[in-house]
Amino acid sequence: QVQLVESGGGSVQAGGSLRLSCVVSGYTFRGNCMGWFRQAPGNERLHERVGVAATYGGGGSTYHADSVKGRFTISTDADASTVYLQMDSLKPEDTGMYYCAARSICGHTWNQADSSWSWGQGTQVTVSS
Repeated sequence: QVQLVESGGGSVQAGGSLRLSCVVSGYTFRGNCMGWFRQAPGNERLHERVGVAATYGGGGSTYHADSVKGRFTISTDADASTVYLQMDSLKPEDTGMYYCAARSICGHTWNQADSSWSWGQGTQVTVSS
């Protein structure tokens, strides 16, 4: 059974940086899609999670939401079955719970949260102005 364990969240001031990590086990990391989603405060439903970035475990195409392009970078270490999200120039609107997710393909719906993804427990990111 797939397990995804996130870490690296915290509280920072606007303009700061954080690096999120997600270790994946019980899953074929290479060749499958790994994503990061954000759930803003007050939003509790699965479909209210918003895709931030996605890529394939073995490398290749990457996808970033327009709101984070140039600031966030997704990357992977396939040997460690780990996916990262480097977040720079953080803004208060980046605040939320960040979830790591996995599924077989990224595709054009990579940024949509639904039951096709397997999910981690989330890590909180708070950006103050």
